[in-house]
Amino acid sequence: MIGLPHYLVFAALLFCVGLAGMLRRKNILMLFFSTEIMLNAINVAFVAIGHSLQDINGQIVALFMIAIAAGEVAVGLGLVILWFKKHKSLDIDTLNRMKG
Repeated sequence: MIGLPHYLVFAALLFCVGLAGMLRRKNILMLFFSTEIMLNAINVAFVAIGHSLQDINGQIVALFMIAIAAGEVAVGLGLVILWFKKHKSLDIDTLNRMKG
């Protein structure tokens, strides 16, 4: 039987994969994907703990986090599209050229 420790280890590994992607990638899209992986790992942990405690609050928090992540992706991808149209690159090092 798969129990709470299995889900928490899976969530931790998924979070580490997302964190490694954040630290190693130079592409803005890959940074967004890595952020989404990390948020999904947190959602898995919330749902697993909520199920273990027989409480629905973990699932409610995960649902709100999914909604917030969808909004983040919508705004973020809009910014990425504008950035690509202007600079013809998605390399994170080109962000150093921004003036403000």
